[in-house]
Amino acid sequence: MSGSNNHIADKSEPYDKEALAAAVQRLQSGKLVAVPTETVYGLAADASNADAIADIYRTKGRPDFNPLIVHVPSLEAARKLGVFNDLATRLAERFWPGPLTLVVPKAPDCPAAPAVTAGLDTIALRCPAHPLMQRLLQVSGLFLAAPSANKSGGISPTEAGHVTRSLGDAAPMILDGGPCQSGVESTIAAIRGDDYQILRHGPVTREELASALGKAAISAAHDRIESPGQMLSHYAPSKPVRLNVAKPDAQEYHIGFGAIHGDHNLSESGDLAEAASKLFAALHHADSSASTGIAVAPIPETGIGAAINDRLQRAAS
Repeated sequence: MSGSNNHIADKSEPYDKEALAAAVQRLQSGKLVAVPTETVYGLAADASNADAIADIYRTKGRPDFNPLIVHVPSLEAARKLGVFNDLATRLAERFWPGPLTLVVPKAPDCPAAPAVTAGLDTIALRCPAHPLMQRLLQVSGLFLAAPSANKSGGISPTEAGHVTRSLGDAAPMILDGGPCQSGVESTIAAIRGDDYQILRHGPVTREELASALGKAAISAAHDRIESPGQMLSHYAPSKPVRLNVAKPDAQEYHIGFGAIHGDHNLSESGDLAEAASKLFAALHHADSSASTGIAVAPIPETGIGAAINDRLQRAAS
């Protein structure tokens, strides 16, 4: 991000028992805390507290028609918020804890504030694998709504410093758990009765989902925002982005992959998982550079490459 934010105080605190206790107290009192997950840093709040949820929207500058993901410690806990049929249960048992979000019908007595689901009759739920986020959920006793901890539409944060640079003076307490492992947001699968639809590609690939269920996702069209990451323009730097570029212009910061080295290579060995983990950090570096534009080398569409290309296409929109 731009150098104009250099004066902003770093609000991050390395993870220890005292920081965890302070974070729990803040969350239980209706305040926000930025926390690491295995995907990206999230801006967490008590999902049942309408005022706290409104504060998430204010802090991010997020459109209120864009639903939030609620993080839960277990499948048992998730059943208090959503209805899990056999297919949803199979996916949760196979991939939770982990980077898969399931969009399911809301439970009749779902405690989430209405703004969490943006007025829909479905809710997006995830059981995270990061030990710090799991500890927060267990100690606080809360269900935590936690979109990415950055300004809406901007580059997602995979390090504590990214949160400070994006949110600036609006940044809350940040629990610093180091760099995120996966580096791109969770896969989102909507349950459609006995079928499922991928709303956002992520670390759990379409091939893994198909293998777990014995069938591919359906590709039915939908005309409403049911989950995060569906907006056309998203994950966007402040500079124009060009994709599938082997030879950049002189004034472009070049993000390379494999044999196309670039100014910042996502993975010289062509490892897509490594590339995903480094993607948002590379975009942050490019956006804060002196270059006037950003060019990105071609990324294969296989496996988690689909998630990388999804984020890049939205960043370039």
